[in-house]
Amino acid sequence: MDVVEEHDIQDKPTKKKTKKPKKQPKPPHENGNDSMIEKTEPEHVDAPAEFSFPPTFSVSEIKNKQRRHLMFMKLKQEKRKQKVAMKKKKKKERDALGDKAPPKEVPKTIENQRVYDETTVNPEDEEVAFDEGTDEFSAYFNRLTNPKVLITTSDRPRGRTVRFCNQLATVIPDAHVYYRRGLALKKVIPQCIARGFTYLMVINEDRKVPNGMVLCHLPDGPTAHFKVSSVRLRKEMKRRGKDPTEHSPEVILNNFTTRLGHSMGRLFAALFPHDPQFVGRQVATFHNQRDFIFFRFHRYIFKNEQRVGIQELGPRFTLKLRSLQKGTFDSKFGEYEWVLKRHENDVCRRRFNL
Repeated sequence: MDVVEEHDIQDKPTKKKTKKPKKQPKPPHENGNDSMIEKTEPEHVDAPAEFSFPPTFSVSEIKNKQRRHLMFMKLKQEKRKQKVAMKKKKKKERDALGDKAPPKEVPKTIENQRVYDETTVNPEDEEVAFDEGTDEFSAYFNRLTNPKVLITTSDRPRGRTVRFCNQLATVIPDAHVYYRRGLALKKVIPQCIARGFTYLMVINEDRKVPNGMVLCHLPDGPTAHFKVSSVRLRKEMKRRGKDPTEHSPEVILNNFTTRLGHSMGRLFAALFPHDPQFVGRQVATFHNQRDFIFFRFHRYIFKNEQRVGIQELGPRFTLKLRSLQKGTFDSKFGEYEWVLKRHENDVCRRRFNL
């Protein structure tokens, strides 16, 4: 066997690998052949044509999210340019034709595409006049009774709901706010009738926010259940006026055209006294649009003999009718005259009830 001595192994130097620096190419002016350098000028590239998409292009086929968003924005921008160009072209044609130009096209909206309702009320109809003379509100419109409203809440109301009730009491004359005290509505209604109240208004809440209203006409009904949304109290409104006075306001009812809408209009009208006090210059408006009832409370101001301004006093809210029940409130055995149903197709979406 060969014997290797230790000192021979230890004396061998270890070689470290070192990286050699790469030679950087010299710039052309340092070389001797300066005459061989040719100065090249950038070629002029023709501007690209207008960007256009193929007719079968679909942005949803692009998998990359950022690229899909970019292509969507380009497609949207192209459509906007085409729309502006078409408007300019039509305007030039109309200016060129002058008086012979065809009439402008009416844009399609949900309002003008509304399906005609057979129950639309004609004010001059004899049947409608007979129904008005014999319904539950005939005593009010014949000036035999004066409205008196009791406003209460659900059990254990929060501060926002209580403030909303107090502000409603300032809008409706002769309205009184009472604490519910855990009583059932079937027990509250006889007490209201005994004390001469003509309306019972119950404000329900969910998660400390008012979300429902039960409006019961006494003593014979009907009872309406509304969904309440978009509630804004007076302190939450910008550029509002001073608090309302105790004068009886005027009442404006807009777009209650069907038989059901006519009943709702009479239900709201009977909340207020017969003769408004014009000195207070206050107006309560119930505006129906697409079955949403918007409530606003204004004061109008005479700026001069020709100009009149309005000032919103608040509160404001939106109502959506859920059901209309005959008679007073009875959740178990009550007879419902109308109940809201969900829309099933596009035709139903263009059909409104009020």
